[in-house]
Amino acid sequence: MCGIVGYIGTQKASPILINGLTRLEYRGYDSAGISTIEKNGLSIMKDKGRVKNLHNLDGIDNLEGTIGIAHTRWATHGKPSKENAHPHMDNSKTFSVVHNGIIENYNELRKFLTDKGYTFYSQTDTEVIPNLVHYYYSKDEKSDDMKFLRALKNACSDLKGSFAIEIICKDYPDNMIVVRKDSPLVIGKGENENYISSDIPAILSFTRNFYLLDDLEFAILSRNEIKFYDKNLNLVDKQTKTIEWNASSAEKDGFDDFMLKEIYEQPNSIRETIGAKLGENPKCEFEELNFTKEYLSSINKIYIVACGTAMHAGLVGKNVLEKLCKIPTEVDIASEFRYRDPLVDEKTLCIFVSQSGETADTIAALKLCKEKGARTLAISNVIGSSITREADYSIYTHAGPEIAVASTKAYTSQVILINILAIYFAEILEIDSNSINTLKNDILELPKKIEETLKLSEVIKEFSKKVYQEKDMFFLGRGIDETVAKEGSLKLKEISYIHSESYAAGELKHGPIALIENDVTVVGIMTDPDLVKKTISNIQEVITRGAKTLIITNQNVDKSMFDMTIQIPETNTFISPILSIIPLQLFSYYISKEKGLDVDKPRNLAKSVTVE
Repeated sequence: MCGIVGYIGTQKASPILINGLTRLEYRGYDSAGISTIEKNGLSIMKDKGRVKNLHNLDGIDNLEGTIGIAHTRWATHGKPSKENAHPHMDNSKTFSVVHNGIIENYNELRKFLTDKGYTFYSQTDTEVIPNLVHYYYSKDEKSDDMKFLRALKNACSDLKGSFAIEIICKDYPDNMIVVRKDSPLVIGKGENENYISSDIPAILSFTRNFYLLDDLEFAILSRNEIKFYDKNLNLVDKQTKTIEWNASSAEKDGFDDFMLKEIYEQPNSIRETIGAKLGENPKCEFEELNFTKEYLSSINKIYIVACGTAMHAGLVGKNVLEKLCKIPTEVDIASEFRYRDPLVDEKTLCIFVSQSGETADTIAALKLCKEKGARTLAISNVIGSSITREADYSIYTHAGPEIAVASTKAYTSQVILINILAIYFAEILEIDSNSINTLKNDILELPKKIEETLKLSEVIKEFSKKVYQEKDMFFLGRGIDETVAKEGSLKLKEISYIHSESYAAGELKHGPIALIENDVTVVGIMTDPDLVKKTISNIQEVITRGAKTLIITNQNVDKSMFDMTIQIPETNTFISPILSIIPLQLFSYYISKEKGLDVDKPRNLAKSVTVE
């Protein structure tokens, strides 16, 4: 879950590396560091805390090296500290390494190396890597251009777990080598310079042309050349992929925070995701897919597998797939899915949702389903990400870069894309064309209705000021509104650190109502016309027990019953979560701001969970 950056070219590396780390800080902010090749050998500058602390280190402005690697850390092995910060060197100070991932057998490797006379100065799993590379390097009697690569290849053969590694060597002052396995890494190609990053947005301002590494592919970089090798060190021919994202998408553009900017980008991200899938065409278009009526009719179950917010998008998708396509659909948390031996076979379609396309648990679940014979479909926001290269089929949201750790526009884009996918399935299956056409029209009107909803921000801000000091909140909904309650509760706890719970409103009487006490805030979502009256009855139960209520609704309700009612535009129930979540995104945002917290970088969290 850490962020790594690399540069090799003709410019001073250190400012470019620090700039890249600043853009990647959403991947981890426990500590940061850089390593460059200087005239007198390798230099390392690192410190505990945020990337900005690097500017204060003695001597950092004197670095002249034009080759370097960098890292911003989300701690796994070893507490946040200067000693545990990356980069790490081997004992001889020949190699410097940064690493994203987890080395599962690092204890065994550490013991092996300790027995060979190596000393360790940190608690990290990463420190075994440069020392293991040195071990193989020192044993290699050949002195040729491939010695550095052979040592890294032999070391990687001993590593179990996941890794994206950048490594530089004082004996090869014009080269850098990178390799990945189950952790994200991209190479940006420039003119007489090349860039490395965990995520595309960090280096998007420098280049639009990227190489995407497969597992256990190595790349040797020089200033004007990149050579690629497979796990057996055979040369591999790779083509660049052009990324069309606007570089300004990774900037705040006048907003106080990335999260607020991304909330306000949702009308456009929805328009872009709808794209050519709907519009003038009489039928929904998915050129990436070739599903037939025969295949879809043979499916006995769909699994949607994801983590966190993406899993909540999957819960919305379950509703539309079952009701519109009449296919039984289950939603599973990726981290639990593969450990319960799921009933998956060739009659199962497995859909995997991940904004980054690098979520470790989701990728592992996908691989399991492929082994069991199921067809796999990935939904991601990142073209060429690991999950899209692993799946049989891939479709993309077009939300643009999402920088804030708490997901907003990625979630709503996932919800709309799954709705469009359901329409595509239903049209192939020739199911109920009237309801499909109604949903299509409602989807096309959605961006304007999001713009209307965003105009409610000042009202939401004022209510947030009244409740931001509370310790507990509860979110209630029924049917599809319960999925919004889950996502709203998650957003609140992610960025405000207020304890919050979500419940199906009808379950109140079966236990949770014991938690309701005088003056606690309860948020109710009511958009399903078939369930509004029942939800109101449940809300009255908490009002009777002294709760304050915030209601999000698009129905005609008696506002005098509640402390605050947010009236959003009416729309199709299938896509109502896209409108009803926006006030809750703003609610969480403004509460966090009132508390003086870092909205974009909440404590203990990172954007992409690339370790299990």
